[in-house]
Amino acid sequence: MNMIDRLTDIARSPGDPQVQSTGPSSLQPSDRLARGLGWFSLALGALELAAPGAITRTLGLQGKEGLVRAYGAREIAAGVPTLSIDKQVGLASRVAGDIVDIATLLPALGRHNPQRGNAAVALLAVGAVTVLDCIALGGTSRVHSRNRGKTRDYRDRSGLPRGVESSRGLATKARERIAA
Repeated sequence: MNMIDRLTDIARSPGDPQVQSTGPSSLQPSDRLARGLGWFSLALGALELAAPGAITRTLGLQGKEGLVRAYGAREIAAGVPTLSIDKQVGLASRVAGDIVDIATLLPALGRHNPQRGNAAVALLAVGAVTVLDCIALGGTSRVHSRNRGKTRDYRDRSGLPRGVESSRGLATKARERIAA
């Protein structure tokens, strides 16, 4: 039993059904990567909104605090759909945001910037995250485009963990217990 199952047992009422067993996750590796990038986007956005001065000082971009705040809002706005069903929208906006971030960091590599070493490290980090964003976008687009328009066949499933036969008459027995 995993952590989520244990947590749901705490809130479960005595008569509620319990999870008997779970099957394999339907999440593909690209979905898991997208989820991680979504959470990363929310955390980075919160940092950019909360501490733009520290970020601009570290990168030698003083005076661009408003821009960093705007980038923080953009990160959060991209992170939310990245965590949703339509993760391709969030991932595509993350890739676009990465390109804007790279364009912002490139001038900070100039000789006039005493913090250009930090800016170079930041540029490498943004480049690495851009690669991950592109991998996740490509992977989720491939996986989810294959399933679009397909009708799934659930005829072999009853929704009853012990099968239909073991469930017959349970409601009648429960009603008789309550009436007694």
